[in-house]
Amino acid sequence: MKLLRYLIAALMVVIASSSMTVAATLGDLERQLKEIQTQIEGLKLEKQEQDRRVKEIETAQKEKAIKEAEAQQEQAKRREEQERKTGILAEEMETLKSKFTLPETVEYKSLYGLGPAASKVYQMPRGLSIGGYGEASAIFFVGDNEGPSKRSNVGDLVRFVTYIGYKFSDRIILNSEIEYEHAKVGPTVSAGAGDVEIEFATLDFLLTEQANIRTGLVLMPMGFLNEVHEPPFYFGNLRPEVEQRIIPTTWRELGVGLHGTILPGLTYRTYVTNSLNANGFSKTNIRAARQSGNRALLEDLAWTARLDYTPIPGLQVGGSVFWGNTGQDQLFAGKKIDANLTLFEFHGQYQYRGLQLRALFAQGHIGDAEVLSAALGANGPISSRIVGGYAEVAYDILPLILPGTDMSLSPFLRFERLDTQADVPAGFTPDRSRDIRVINAGLSFKPIPNVVVKLDYRNLEASAGQIADEFNVGFGFIF
Repeated sequence: MKLLRYLIAALMVVIASSSMTVAATLGDLERQLKEIQTQIEGLKLEKQEQDRRVKEIETAQKEKAIKEAEAQQEQAKRREEQERKTGILAEEMETLKSKFTLPETVEYKSLYGLGPAASKVYQMPRGLSIGGYGEASAIFFVGDNEGPSKRSNVGDLVRFVTYIGYKFSDRIILNSEIEYEHAKVGPTVSAGAGDVEIEFATLDFLLTEQANIRTGLVLMPMGFLNEVHEPPFYFGNLRPEVEQRIIPTTWRELGVGLHGTILPGLTYRTYVTNSLNANGFSKTNIRAARQSGNRALLEDLAWTARLDYTPIPGLQVGGSVFWGNTGQDQLFAGKKIDANLTLFEFHGQYQYRGLQLRALFAQGHIGDAEVLSAALGANGPISSRIVGGYAEVAYDILPLILPGTDMSLSPFLRFERLDTQADVPAGFTPDRSRDIRVINAGLSFKPIPNVVVKLDYRNLEASAGQIADEFNVGFGFIF
């Protein structure tokens, strides 16, 4: 019994001990479970935060993608707008080109009495036309160049000229020539001042082939060179003396007139203009009598007319006349005089293949020469008759050497005779140094039709005194 009680007691101790152990183990498990649950909750929170961040990133990326797409769309719209504007500007530029720029290819030919480069505006469809010409030369004086009248060799940019024209319509055309002479306006240590002048400025109203109106500062239609004075179209570096001293090239006055074609091959030009001013007459020439549109006196008017006839291709014959009083209501030696000037010329030229022939005769009669001689003093005496003429021949030899070439090489020879003291009034002694003979020989080389290189020799002889001969070299161009 006693043993049994010991056994029961021992068993109860073991059972109690086991219960306590189990209880302790359960407590640990419960605590560990709570810790795991806490970790799980933490992980859930972390996942939720990660999900939130992922959503924010995705949202930001979507917004960025939307903005980029919108920016690309905006850029595309801008490009389209820019392309549209560029297209409009390109169309406008083409329109402007057609109106205001020069044609790439121009046929250089004389129209309405003007030089080939000056005629460009008449070939324009509409709008602005720009052309021009220029020339430079060096003059070396040789022979009879000694004593107090000895002259120094000179080089000169003789002139640079721009033609500015505007074709308002097929019938109304503005044309002008602005000339810059001797490189600069002011003087230098070696020479006097150059000049800037308007050689002509006209409005043409083209009505019919037979009759068109021209008004403004017009070129007087006399001789070969007064209207067509571009360097590639005359021989020699210097213009013929007859067309400087008898016909005072370049001669322009203010006026209005008509021009046209009467019959096939028969053309005319006729103007009413201000007349010359006799105060500019001298024993040397009548050049200083030109008024040139500079506040010209209009007390006396003048009439000029010209006819040209081309019966066959290459042949032209014609003539012109100027008539007008030149006193301009001024006093000469205490009295008012008419001082009428009648100036006329006949001309002819022939071109066949390489051959070129040209001749001109001009003569002027000045009224009241006795009064003018007394009034003008040192500039006189004034001759009642001035006269001159020249003939020239040239031949283009280069096609004989290089058949088919566009270049030309033309030897030429010109003989001139002129006298601005041919008939002085009684009681006055003529200046025989103004009775001049000129022989001009040389070469003209054109590498292209627009450009010429010139080499020539001029022998000048006067009835009294001596004049130095000249060796001249230079170039000219049109554009």
